[in-house]
Amino acid sequence: MQVTVKVTRRGQTTIPKELRERFQIKEGDQLLVEITEKGILFKVIPRLEQLAGIDAKYGEKEEIKREIEKLREEY
Repeated sequence: MQVTVKVTRRGQTTIPKELRERFQIKEGDQLLVEITEKGILFKVIPRLEQLAGIDAKYGEKEEIKREIEKLREEY
């Protein structure tokens, strides 16, 4: 998919609605700008609430809580 956008005199551009919806980009979100061999790459930085449960495959909630408490006691 290719989309043409215009850059304003202040260096700003608009991400088309279709792409914002597809990548769930909302006002206030942060994007990582990376320079690659092919050009500029924008990556969405996930919001904290999107990361909830991301490590669920590594153990049960109670088991992880116990491990965290154990680490806190050792610290």
